[in-house]
Amino acid sequence: MKSTHPTDAIKRTNRRKAIALMCVAVNLFGVLDTLAKYLANDTGLPVTQIIWVRFAGNILLNLLMFGPLLLLATRNTPHKWIHFVRSLLMATTTGFNFLALKYLQLDQTVTMFFIAPLIVAALGGPLLGEWIGWRRFLAILLGFTGVLFITRIGFGGVHYAMIYSLGAALTYALYMISTRYISKLEGPELMQITAPLAGFMLFAPLAYAHWIWPPTIMVWVLLMMMGFIGGFGHWLLVLAHRLAPAPILAPFIYIGLPSITLLSWIIFGDLPSWWTLLGASIIVSSGGYLLWRER
Repeated sequence: MKSTHPTDAIKRTNRRKAIALMCVAVNLFGVLDTLAKYLANDTGLPVTQIIWVRFAGNILLNLLMFGPLLLLATRNTPHKWIHFVRSLLMATTTGFNFLALKYLQLDQTVTMFFIAPLIVAALGGPLLGEWIGWRRFLAILLGFTGVLFITRIGFGGVHYAMIYSLGAALTYALYMISTRYISKLEGPELMQITAPLAGFMLFAPLAYAHWIWPPTIMVWVLLMMMGFIGGFGHWLLVLAHRLAPAPILAPFIYIGLPSITLLSWIIFGDLPSWWTLLGASIIVSSGGYLLWRER
């Protein structure tokens, strides 16, 4: 009788855990995007200020989680340049995404992110040596057709801010690949500490130049919540990528579509079109197939 090797069972268990962590992180990012769109459109605060406070809140969360002494460990790591590139990718992704959120509906910005798995699948093999099978690749392509339905590319009326979303998807894919790469070399705590540093430093002068004092305590609370939610989401993302390959996890950003569509409707009154519903059904079916393949 054939027996399953214990290592294979552990690998399957780790992948299931990683997928669960990824799904929670994606939904947290949906809440983050909702807060960013509300603050950018309904409070009059400049996008650069919102982005900087988001990273400042992330750093505060890290200090509460790990203590200030861990910051000193960043000086001793031999992989400083990899941390810097990853942190820069995170800052660029956030900048592009928050700019897009100012002009587009939440479901539009999220669906543009769905091309990230294609980029991860294409680059995960040559960069990380993590190749995917043809069935998973076809499932990802199917999900991409759903994105085309939602954005209606080729049918006219595409907003220029879609370029921001495209840039965010590209840098996010590279961020996921860099996260998987550095997770083999460094501990999750150091990865979490270094992630927001580039965004905090790069957007500080822009935030100062355009600073508008938040009008109420509630606005301050929402700003700080962005940092905490974003920071915790990225912490879960780091843990997930330590347990499973990036091409396996990337398609599960599709899971965030139903919740973000619901938030868009409740908070902003943006009802999804039939195009969105059709595309969403295709994407969710694709993600469900990938989950079934993992099981």
